[in-house]
Amino acid sequence: MSEIVADHIQHAPSATSAHARSPTISRRPATLPGRHGLLALSWAAPVLLVVAWEILAQSGWLSPQVLPAPSKVLRTAIKLAGSGSLGTDLGVSLLRAAAGFAIGGSIGFLLGILVGFSRLAEALIDRSVQMVRAIPFLALLPLVIVWFGVGEAEKIFLVSLGVAFPIYINTTLGIRQVDPKLVELGRVQGLSTVELIRRIILPGALPSILTGVRYALATAWLALVVAETIGAQSGIGFLAMDAREFLRTDVIVLTIVIYALIGVAADSIARLLERRLLAWHPNFARQPG
Repeated sequence: MSEIVADHIQHAPSATSAHARSPTISRRPATLPGRHGLLALSWAAPVLLVVAWEILAQSGWLSPQVLPAPSKVLRTAIKLAGSGSLGTDLGVSLLRAAAGFAIGGSIGFLLGILVGFSRLAEALIDRSVQMVRAIPFLALLPLVIVWFGVGEAEKIFLVSLGVAFPIYINTTLGIRQVDPKLVELGRVQGLSTVELIRRIILPGALPSILTGVRYALATAWLALVVAETIGAQSGIGFLAMDAREFLRTDVIVLTIVIYALIGVAADSIARLLERRLLAWHPNFARQPG
């Protein structure tokens, strides 16, 4: 966190303050619910969707072979959890995603810093990165299998590849969008290059970097789904492919729900990081949970 960046944001002239000085009719400020109220409101639509889904399934409007009821999916989850297979597959997928995220995130962050600070590095690196980023996972999959086989290395490589790009792009963008006036202010105050980067540039780029982290968390699971459909013997993707062979739609829906819940949990962790690391920033300090 940087006191200089925070002070600049808090005292910068805004459109709101300019509007307040103009002769307009005063309006009563809208009353918004608190953080817990906003959190409850964010879950209203998913809960209503599940209730409607259960009602349609129980009334016969939805065939169990097409889309089983949520209660059926829940019973399947309890049964698989009791046998231990669900916990094992979930743990394997989480380990793959975590390893790929750590590797790909580190590479994307380092490349983003290089390109963000150096036009020469941009000329050498950026075009190649953008070309690789445009290649779909499915197009790369045969070549990746030739390189790594169908073991763990193939899956972690695909996750790392998918994670690196959002973090790389947002890190570069965040560094480039730091206010030049803040950098000049730091130089006037006699900050060294290292202090300038630590106290001004990286804190200023942090909102964009954390946005890249949120995108990368979603991309990690997308890449893992693709990776686990080929030659996997464990994992949530393997569980879904195995259920497809036996037309177990309840297990397939369960894996989809698990992916959705993992995505919500990962996004909540990223938002918590935003609130903690960007407590000095007024736009992030008031985020709902």
